Amino acid sequence: MTTLAANCPTCAGPVEFTAGSTIVIVCPYCRSVVARTDRGLEDLGKVAEIAESGSPLRIGLKGTYNGARFHLTGRAQLRHELGGFWDEWYATFSNGWVGWLAEAQGRFYMTFYQPMPEGTVLPAFSGLQLGQPVTEIPSPVPLMVQEKGRGTYNAAEGEIPYKLVPGEQFEYADLAGKGGAFATIDYSIEPPWVFLGSQVTLDDIGLGDARPAEREQRRVGAAGLGCPNCGGPIDLQAPDRTERVTCPNCDSLLDVNQGGLTYLKALTPDPNAPSFVAPIGAEGTMPDGVHYKVIGAMARSVTFDSVNYYWHEYLLYEPKAGFRWLVHSDNHWNFVEPINPAEVEMTYIGMGGTATYAGKRFKIFQDAEATVRYVKGEFYWRVEQGEKVRATDFVAAPQMLSLERTQDEMNWSLGTYMTNEDVERIFGVADLPRPWGVAPNQPFTGSFYYTWGALPIAALLVIAFLTSLLAGFPKTVLNQEIILPPGSGPSTPVVAFSQPFEIRDRQNVQITATAPVSNSWVELDVDLINDKNDEVESVTIPIEYYSGVEDGESWSEGGPTQDAAMSSLPGGKYTLRVEGTWQDWQVQKSVQVKVTQNVTRFVNFCCAGLILLIMPVIGLARKFSFESSKWKDSMFKPVSSSSDDDDDSGWDDD
Repeated sequence: MTTLAANCPTCAGPVEFTAGSTIVIVCPYCRSVVARTDRGLEDLGKVAEIAESGSPLRIGLKGTYNGARFHLTGRAQLRHELGGFWDEWYATFSNGWVGWLAEAQGRFYMTFYQPMPEGTVLPAFSGLQLGQPVTEIPSPVPLMVQEKGRGTYNAAEGEIPYKLVPGEQFEYADLAGKGGAFATIDYSIEPPWVFLGSQVTLDDIGLGDARPAEREQRRVGAAGLGCPNCGGPIDLQAPDRTERVTCPNCDSLLDVNQGGLTYLKALTPDPNAPSFVAPIGAEGTMPDGVHYKVIGAMARSVTFDSVNYYWHEYLLYEPKAGFRWLVHSDNHWNFVEPINPAEVEMTYIGMGGTATYAGKRFKIFQDAEATVRYVKGEFYWRVEQGEKVRATDFVAAPQMLSLERTQDEMNWSLGTYMTNEDVERIFGVADLPRPWGVAPNQPFTGSFYYTWGALPIAALLVIAFLTSLLAGFPKTVLNQEIILPPGSGPSTPVVAFSQPFEIRDRQNVQITATAPVSNSWVELDVDLINDKNDEVESVTIPIEYYSGVEDGESWSEGGPTQDAAMSSLPGGKYTLRVEGTWQDWQVQKSVQVKVTQNVTRFVNFCCAGLILLIMPVIGLARKFSFESSKWKDSMFKPVSSSSDDDDDSGWDDD
């Protein structure tokens, strides 16, 4: 590697350009940005000192990406127009590549300069819309606009492969694609430059064991910091990431800027907002396996029909993982993580709107303007009381998919429902206030009643099927037409006998009678007589059939065939004694009588099934009630209903 040694034009300190791609180097002695030109060295001005963020990266680290080795040669720290900053590390590869490793909020993106095909015209910055597809960039997957904004070159160290001018502002657009695809359009150059790559983890680039450098740092520390309004001490939990902090003594909102605090305004708590439950500084290991600390708390609300509905959001922080949220609403809890917006497919926002993520379909629940009512602790952006975003929630228990949109940025996040027991275990607390109502993404826990409750019913059906197979097929032992002669009166029975027939032992008996009735009736009293001992078993078979036309519509009731059954009888010869009365008794009546054995009637099985259905039906009724309670608070429910105000209390305040 060729090294160019020179002296800083400002302080004469030695500087070395070790990479051939290096354009500027930051003098380690006086913080001057020294540019290498064809006429020598040029001083571009001084940069601020790096505000150390607890990053696991540092200049000199070596890693691999797609099989190519690299080492980090420089770092630029850029400030967002809305507050906060991100780092761009410059990776010099052994094969001559130059990569940009961006680090923001615990996430890492490796990108490379992507030349555009000749004649390509990229969309103008002013015309970009959030969510807009950008098809002009040659990418393996489609890219969409996630954020557009303005940044400022604030601080730098090491060697940098472009002309960095301290304090210079630039416009940019961040694009996202499926599978972690990522791109940035840099509008500070004409025509704009494109940097294309993907989101990576430290393990992906061979730096999984990297730890924050232990060196003397210029940090925004708690020592010597006091509130400029009341003089009270300020103890920052994440001093190198914080942009805004509230004074715990006088409720002042303070701006944090390079180690100094500036008074902005006195915060006025909303008298209707519930008090915070979780204390600032609480720590616990969340469902993603990372140990976070609560560094900020925010009360937000949406307004429906002139009524404010409140919830709390707690900002969680861990230097390597970045920021997450713990959301508390109606004493229900959700752990919220950011996700790639390109992985979300949304139909539309409105009644029936859906969103799909990771193969799961979410139904729209709410779309409203969310307002910051009160803040406490510290935040990584310039939060304001009264700050508004458009918030849209989609639910598929136990998860909630949320979209927050401002004019220049859109963020998707995924919340996962947590029980009170989960939160108590994570933070080592007890007696959190019990949830009330049903949360939008709260899972129904009573499915046992209609899932496991259905197993006995399934077993009963199997038993019924096997029983019918083992019992064999029905057998007809008598099928005879019996003629009943005309009677002597409407209530005087007429008697006739069947021919003898054989009945098998231990098999049930079914007697079926069919008579030609039309808007009339026949009633049969049938005796089954044992020819051996004259024992009698009796059944009654009423037959009636009526039909007609009423108001132009046909109707009918009853039928010409009816049957009666009895349990098994002793085997032997039997005769039927049929005693009948009928409506038109003046004429003879022909009755077809059939005796069948081994008939599977399933009556007992049906009775048992009805009893076993009680538990699943109760379970389904509970689920219906649960879902109704959940969706009654949705903006997109079929029938509107109101929701009660929050009433949070419990976890000791700090």
